[in-house]
Order: sequence, then structure tokens, then C-alpha cells
Amino acid sequence: MNSYIFFESALQLLVIAYLISVMLLLTVAKIGLAVIETIEDAQD
Repeated sequence: MNSYIFFESALQLLVIAYLISVMLLLTVAKIGLAVIETIEDAQD
């Protein structure tokens, strides 16, 4: 019984992790900009 990870499955795992991290980063950035805009509007 070997515990090797094949190159294709490792590459697929890395691509999925990269795409998820990009989506999370964009979501957090959009939420952060909305919060900043709300704070700026409240100060006026």
C-alpha cells in the first residue's frame, strides 16, 4: 500500500485551492470596500 499522490491529482488540488483563495480574496475586498464606503458616508 503506497501513499503517493499522483501529479494530476496534486495539480488539481492546487488549482482548486488557488481558485478558492482568489474568490475569497475578491469577496473580502468587496466587503471591505463596502464597509469603508458606508463609514465615509456616515461621516458626511
